[in-house]
Amino acid sequence: MAQGSKLSLNISIPEQRDDLVCPADQIIDAEKLVVQLVSATENYTDEADLRRQTAAILLEHRKAGMTAIEAAFRSNPLAALPTRRAYCWLADCLVTCTFAVASQILHPKISSTDDEALALLAVGGYGRGEMAPQSDIDLLFLMQKHISPRAKSVIEAMLYILWDLHLKVGHSSRTLSDCLKLGAEDFTIRTALLEQRFLVGDKAPAATLAKRLKSELFQGTETEFVAAKLTERDERHERQGERYVVEPNVKEGKGGLRDLQSLYWIAKYVHHVESIEELVQLAVFRPEEYDRFQKAENFLWAVRCHLHLVTGRPNEQLTFDLQVEVADRMGYQDKSGRRAVEHFMQDYFRNATRVGDLTRIFLTKLEAMHTKPEPLLQRIFSRKPRVKDGYQVIHGRLAVLDEATFLSNPLNLLRVFEEGLRTGMLIHPDAMRLVTANLHLIDDSLRENREAQQIFLDLLLKHGNPERALRRMNELGVLAAFLPEFEPIVAMMQFNMYHSYTVDEHTIQVISNFSRIERLELEEELPISTEILRDGVDRKVLMVAMLLHDIGKGRDQDHSVLGAQIARKVAPRLGLSRNDCDTVEWLVRYHLLMSDMAQKRDIADPRTVRDFAKAVQTVKRLDLLTVLTVCDIRGVGPDTWNNWKAALIRALYRQTRHALEEGMEALNRENRGTEAKKTLRAELHGWDKKDIKHETARHYPPYWQGLHVTAHVVFANLLKGLGNDEIRIDLHPDDDRDATRVCFVVADHPGIFSRMCGALALVGANIVDARTFTSKDGYATAAFWVQDAEGSPFEASRLPRLRKMIERTLAGEVIAGEAIQTRDKLKKRERAFRVPTSITFDNEGSEIYTIIEVDTRDRPGLLYDLTRTLANSNVYIASAVIATYGEQVVDTFYVKDMFGLKFYTESKQKTLENKLRTAISEGAERARS
Repeated sequence: MAQGSKLSLNISIPEQRDDLVCPADQIIDAEKLVVQLVSATENYTDEADLRRQTAAILLEHRKAGMTAIEAAFRSNPLAALPTRRAYCWLADCLVTCTFAVASQILHPKISSTDDEALALLAVGGYGRGEMAPQSDIDLLFLMQKHISPRAKSVIEAMLYILWDLHLKVGHSSRTLSDCLKLGAEDFTIRTALLEQRFLVGDKAPAATLAKRLKSELFQGTETEFVAAKLTERDERHERQGERYVVEPNVKEGKGGLRDLQSLYWIAKYVHHVESIEELVQLAVFRPEEYDRFQKAENFLWAVRCHLHLVTGRPNEQLTFDLQVEVADRMGYQDKSGRRAVEHFMQDYFRNATRVGDLTRIFLTKLEAMHTKPEPLLQRIFSRKPRVKDGYQVIHGRLAVLDEATFLSNPLNLLRVFEEGLRTGMLIHPDAMRLVTANLHLIDDSLRENREAQQIFLDLLLKHGNPERALRRMNELGVLAAFLPEFEPIVAMMQFNMYHSYTVDEHTIQVISNFSRIERLELEEELPISTEILRDGVDRKVLMVAMLLHDIGKGRDQDHSVLGAQIARKVAPRLGLSRNDCDTVEWLVRYHLLMSDMAQKRDIADPRTVRDFAKAVQTVKRLDLLTVLTVCDIRGVGPDTWNNWKAALIRALYRQTRHALEEGMEALNRENRGTEAKKTLRAELHGWDKKDIKHETARHYPPYWQGLHVTAHVVFANLLKGLGNDEIRIDLHPDDDRDATRVCFVVADHPGIFSRMCGALALVGANIVDARTFTSKDGYATAAFWVQDAEGSPFEASRLPRLRKMIERTLAGEVIAGEAIQTRDKLKKRERAFRVPTSITFDNEGSEIYTIIEVDTRDRPGLLYDLTRTLANSNVYIASAVIATYGEQVVDTFYVKDMFGLKFYTESKQKTLENKLRTAISEGAERARS
């Protein structure tokens, strides 16, 4: 028995609570724990031995407690409040027991003077009593005047034990004056001190700290604290991005828990409340707003707790793979044609929006309360915006003059947003609250009111920045109230890697792009769209079509078809004429047509342009559809639009307009071939006439229409003097298309196209387009456009390695099929996506080829697997068009059979489809392993 065994241990386990997710005695068996610790303190050899015994006992109880809490939470997955209380109570038990052993047995008090008084406080989130499974435990060791040697020993012993419990401990040792000095200098420290909670030890220092913080630090500094927190919030939002990003940060993101915590901090600092509920009594929140606050807070905390439990670490990022797991834990199921994860994420974004509404209202109101008055001269000489009757300006924001008068006419619920646009002012939070609280006034009679329709159209068309009003109307629920058909897509997430925004935010981004084109902000980047708008289009038709283009998403039916049906009902309700309604319906129904034609079909094939021109019929529709298409693609995400897509859309627009204005014969294949040969002759400076004649005669007609003259010149030089066993390659950045063009010439043989695809895949090249032709004298000429992993052309420094790998693969030194297996892997966060495979055969879309379209899950080795399968089936590939949409890819092949014929028979198509499906499934299984 050790020398310290005469000291008795007096443990004060925190009082058991009945508001935890499971009974307290299931989390900690207090009686057993005390007996074990007392026994340890009576039987130990030295300090290290007692620390080891204490840690072993507490670790056993911690594991049991964590297991009990998780089991209870799993059975009640939305019980976030009692769950976080349970984790906090468990931490309190562990910390107080550790303190008892360290301060009573290992390093007992020598004297009872104030100099030895040591208080242990919880600070930060732990001080607030909120803990997720993997939250840090933030502790403040507090003494009156200085940190004594004994206190340092207690702290050191405690930390060793807590670390052995695998707890993440944030700690500081300070005196009263330290706390006041550091709190004055650092708002982060001041915020942590704001949430201090006494745990154990001597109460005197803790009581003195609470009193002095209030009188010496907090009082009179409310304005600077509010300003600091608002700045901190804005900087955090800037780092994390908007709340509609598809992989949000639950804690730090916009509309996340940190926003709620900021609200609590400011409320406590300014109003001296201990809970948000007290803000209702102070008339800062209305009861219904507090109810929304509670629901949003509970949902976000539930998500955070499940995230920690799934990953076993303090992970706050809802990545795609974790979204699926958390949705399952929270009880979401597939229904109505949508995956469980999509329903879950829609609820997430709606709750994040509620948080944004509440924090904006509260913080903006506080900002107004603590705004310093302008200097007298500035007030005299500054010109305030003139507002219409019924409004006033408060702290630079548009406010309602009299609530009763405002509500007497429901049209004002729309007019306030137009007045905000007209004056350029933000709407005052009180006005926003007034609107939100009276959405019931937006009923069928208002929706059918001609003046209401005109106000709404003026919002869209009159002021040049409709996205600002639409976003605020959407956040406050006005947009869904006025257009009930819009409500299902509010906060709707599309579970894929292609769309960066929720459907409603995407719609607003599309309209924002249109406004930017109108303001001539994108003239250099989008010359055709700018020219179309400058020449004049029906802005009203286009705006309504953009607003409604995705309104049918999230159902079992094709969203374009359903959207057109919805547009047929909504457009007349917005006051559009019959002809305009027909055009809006057509645009919504076919809003993907131009994008699909440009990205999934070979627009060098005259049939592609001819079919598109027949579908569009008029230049007016072509212009409208072009602008809608460009704005739609740009609205998908910040990096979706690029020069490659721009080049495809421009080419399709110009060719189609030419056909509509000059007639379909303008697309004649022979005419295009004649023009291409004429252009090539002019470019081949210094060539003998004999060599030029040989070059223009050696290629079949598709070669001349499928490539630009720059590629024809490259191939002419590569082919000149080429030996039968020789491989020649040209690598060149194609800046106009944001890609690197790779041209091959080699003696033709079966499977050469597939081997080229394999060689490019091995160097990490993403193929976005490919053309392959066989000359009359037996040479394969193939042009590929490739991008790196970031969707950019390859840097010049990487081209030599690219060339070397291609040469080795084509020479047979590297077997692509074997080498690619180790690289054909899916990243973990991308494995949760499901993309059903669809394979179609089209014999009408091209005059001389069968078009095989493969729509499936993308992966690095997919194109190689598909082309190898086609080659092994004696299929000749003339060209391949690759369109990638996040994790989904559409590979389109223009092919013939070994006799140069199309694949007409159903049996041949079915056999080939089965082989392709087998290659896809085997490759997918390999990529997941």
